[in-house]
Amino acid sequence: MPGKKFYAVKTGRVPGIYRSWSGPGGAQEQVHAYPKAAFKGFATKAEAEAYMTGQDQKNRPAATPEKQLSGDSGTTDRIEIFTDGGSLGNPGPGGYGVVIIAGDRRELSGGYRLTTNNRMELMGAIRGLAAVSPGSQVLLQSDSRYLVDGITRGWAAGWRRRGWKKSNGQPTLNADLWEQLLGLVAVRDVQFRWVKGHAGDRENERCDQLARRAAAAESLPPDSVYETTAALQKGQRKLP
Repeated sequence: MPGKKFYAVKTGRVPGIYRSWSGPGGAQEQVHAYPKAAFKGFATKAEAEAYMTGQDQKNRPAATPEKQLSGDSGTTDRIEIFTDGGSLGNPGPGGYGVVIIAGDRRELSGGYRLTTNNRMELMGAIRGLAAVSPGSQVLLQSDSRYLVDGITRGWAAGWRRRGWKKSNGQPTLNADLWEQLLGLVAVRDVQFRWVKGHAGDRENERCDQLARRAAAAESLPPDSVYETTAALQKGQRKLP
């Protein structure tokens, strides 16, 4: 949240106004994985206090029901982003698909010649968040537990604190993409929500179609980080 100096936690483990978002004692600790947490960043303490007391809602027009998103932080103007990703063979040619609903509706997709399911799930979220402005309020929905739990359960943040090592000391997979994702999340108000895949959700199904189409395209570019890592693990200088 660029320009934000005060973080008001209205509903969380310890409600209050915090001067830092991340780190020990920061606002993030109070809302991370907390059911229906309500929080927001502000440039001034007065604005944060107004939010805590509900004064910031005065003189605002009432939101229409169709804009309200259940389980969010009480705001009614969040951008909705749906993402999906996968690879044919895992590893194999892969792609991601993104649907962004922010007044209008946009679709994004892309693919790589050799990658993995999880990397494409992360890439979908990265591309979706990068397409909206810093400071945006976003509800990101994905059928990837790897993606959603990695953020909401604090796994990715923990891996980064340990220098991209897991709790057992082993290197974290896909650290390059997790680093990008955490950077994007840090300057946006993002709520992650897991949705069941292939269960009739129109936008989730559309993202799946976009990802599959992208993975099947010709002349796909390399996923350079993955190919280099895979080559090193196999003791090769490069992959065909």
